[in-house]
Amino acid sequence: MIFSKGNVLVYRYDAEELWIEPWGTNAFRVRATKTNTMPIEDWALQKPAKSTVRVSITEDEGTIVNGKIKAIISKRGKIMVYNSKGDLLLEEYARNRRDLLDPKCSALEVEAREFKPIPGGDYHLTMRFESVSSKEKIYGMGQYQQDSLDLKGHDLELAHRNSQASVPFALSSLGYGFLWNNPGIGRAVLGKNVMSFEAYSTRILDYWVVAGDSPAEIEETYAGATGTVPMMPEYGLGFWQCKLRYQTQEELLSVAREYRARKLPLDLIVVDFFHWPKQGEWKFDPTYWPDPDAMVRELQEMNVELMVSIWPTVDKRSENYDEMVEYGYLVRVDRGVRTGLDFEGDTIHYDATNPGARTYVWEKARTNYYKKGIKAFWLDEAEPEYTAYDFDNYRYHVGPNIAIGNIYPVEYARTFYAGMEAEGQENIVNLIRCAWAGSQKFGALVWSGDIASSWSSLRNQLAAGLNMGIAGIPWWTTDIGGFHGGDPNDEAFRELFVRWFQWGTFCPVMRLHGDREPRQPQLGDTGGATCLSGAPNEVWCYGETVYEICKRYMLMREEMRDYTRALMKQAHEKGTPVMRPLFYDFPGDGKSWEVEDQYMYGNKYLCCPVLAAGLRERLVYFPAGETWKSFAGDNTYEGGQVVEADCPLDMMPVFVRQ
Repeated sequence: MIFSKGNVLVYRYDAEELWIEPWGTNAFRVRATKTNTMPIEDWALQKPAKSTVRVSITEDEGTIVNGKIKAIISKRGKIMVYNSKGDLLLEEYARNRRDLLDPKCSALEVEAREFKPIPGGDYHLTMRFESVSSKEKIYGMGQYQQDSLDLKGHDLELAHRNSQASVPFALSSLGYGFLWNNPGIGRAVLGKNVMSFEAYSTRILDYWVVAGDSPAEIEETYAGATGTVPMMPEYGLGFWQCKLRYQTQEELLSVAREYRARKLPLDLIVVDFFHWPKQGEWKFDPTYWPDPDAMVRELQEMNVELMVSIWPTVDKRSENYDEMVEYGYLVRVDRGVRTGLDFEGDTIHYDATNPGARTYVWEKARTNYYKKGIKAFWLDEAEPEYTAYDFDNYRYHVGPNIAIGNIYPVEYARTFYAGMEAEGQENIVNLIRCAWAGSQKFGALVWSGDIASSWSSLRNQLAAGLNMGIAGIPWWTTDIGGFHGGDPNDEAFRELFVRWFQWGTFCPVMRLHGDREPRQPQLGDTGGATCLSGAPNEVWCYGETVYEICKRYMLMREEMRDYTRALMKQAHEKGTPVMRPLFYDFPGDGKSWEVEDQYMYGNKYLCCPVLAAGLRERLVYFPAGETWKSFAGDNTYEGGQVVEADCPLDMMPVFVRQ
C-alpha cells in the first residue's frame, strides 16, 4: 500500500516499510527496513530545513516532488527519480513478475532492495539501480589508490584501510548526487549495466539523493545536508614541515630555526608519533622532550605552530590502561585476548563511540598538549581496518588483527573537535588518516595515508584528492614525496620529489612528510626511541638544485595566501572543493568531463602536474570559453584547444584564467 504521513511518502508491503521524504533543497532521503520500526539514526545527515513538498497518490503509484527533484513509487514498490526537466536520474533495478505489464517484467527474480537475513537480526542489504546511461560519469566516493577519476564501471570496497577512505557520495554527470548513508562495511559496484550498493550488516536501507543544474549546486546542497568545514586557521594556508619522526625536542627546534635562518616560509611543524613514554599516555616523554612549554614558546616566537600526533591505542603497560578498562573506555573483543595492534607494544583502541571515553582522552590531551599552546592535532587511527558495527550496543567489536570500523574516524575527530570547541577555539584542524561523510564538520583534514614514493603513487594521489573533494572533504593533503622510502641523495628520487613538491603547492594544504632512507640510529631503549626514524626530510636535504626549486614554490604558496584563504572561506561557507576537476567550473564543456590529469585550484588556476619521470613536455587542455595566461610567462591561449606545454624540471605548467 502507498500512503502519506505529512510530507513523507510511505510504501508498505509484507515486512517492508519504505519512506521517501524531503531532506533539504531539491533532495530526498529514502529509507526502508524490515524491522518493526524505522531506525532513527541520521548518520551523516543533519536535520533539514522544512521544504515545500507536493505529495499525490493514485491507484497505481505515489509521487513526491521537492523543488527540482521528483520520485515516483509504483504500487509494486519500484522507485524512479527525475529532475524538474523530466529527465530520468535513477531507476531501481528489479527483475520480477509482480507487474506483468512492466516492460522489464522478468522471471529472473532479482530484487531492487534485497534484505538477506543474517544471524543476530541484521541483514545483508543490496540496493540495485539501473544504469540509466552507459555514457554516465561518476565522481567522488572518497579516496582510493587508483588513477581513475571517473569511477563508472568500478568496483569499490566500502571500508577504511590505511590510504583508503570510503566517503560514499557520488556525483553524476546526469545531474544528481547520491549518498549511501550507511556506515556499515560493504561494496559499491558502479557498473555500466547495474549499479549496486551493499551493506554486509545493517538493519536499514538509507540513502540521500539530490538533483541540480550544475556540479556546484549539487555539492553545495550536499554540504548543507552533511555540514561544512570550519574556517581554516591562518597556519593552514602556508607550508608545513614534517618527517618520520623528530626524535628529540632539540632536533625539532633546530629544524625550525634553520627555516627561519634561511628566511623560508614555515607555518607549522609536526611532532609525529612515539614522542610519548607509552601508547595511551598522551604526553611528551621527558627523556627526549624535557621542556615542551619552552619548546612551544620558542616556536610561537618564530610564528610557527606545533602539531602533535595522537594515537587511539592504549598499551597494556601504560599508566591509563587499568583505569580505562574499569570505566569501559576500551573497545571489546568478540573472543580471545584484547589486543588490536601489536606494533611497539600490545595495545587496544579506546572506544571513541563512548562519550565518556572521548571526554577522558580529551582531558588528557587538554592537560598535556592544549594547555601548552598546541591547537592542531594529528589523529592517526593506527592502521585502520574494517569490522562490523553492533547496533544493539553501539560499540565496536574487534576481532583478531582488526582495528577499527567505518564510522570510527568520525567519532575520533569528534573527540578533539568537541574538546577544542569547548575551550573556545573556533578554527579547528584535525589531521586524520580516514574520514566518512560528515567528518568535515569536525575539522577533518584528511591525508592520503602511508603511500609509496613512486610515480604511480603520485598519479593515484591526484585522483584521490580530486574525488575526496567531490565526496565533500575539501581539506585534503598528501605526503609530499610519498611516505615509504625515497633517499634524498638519489637523483631519481629527487626528480620525483620535485614534481610532488610542485603539485603540493597547489593542494589544499602543502605538507612535506615521509619516512626517508637511510634509517637513523636508535637513541635509546626507553619510550618512543625504539621506533626508529627515517633520514632528514627538509628542503635543503635534497641538494642545491632541488632546494632552489622548493624555495621558489614555497614563496609562490606564500604569495597565494590571500587567494587560498578565500578558497577556504568558500569551503567553510558553501562546501566548495578547494581543488576540483575541470568540469566543476566548466560543466558545459564536454571535454572538461574527460580530462583526468589536470584540475583547478579554485576557479583561477589551471594546474597540470608532471606525473612521469623524464617528462619535459606535456599536453594541456584549456577549457573552452576562456583565455588562459601562463603563470610563469606572458603566453596566452584561447580555450577549447590542446597545446603541448613545456615543463622543465623547475616548472610545473600552471595557467591563470583571465
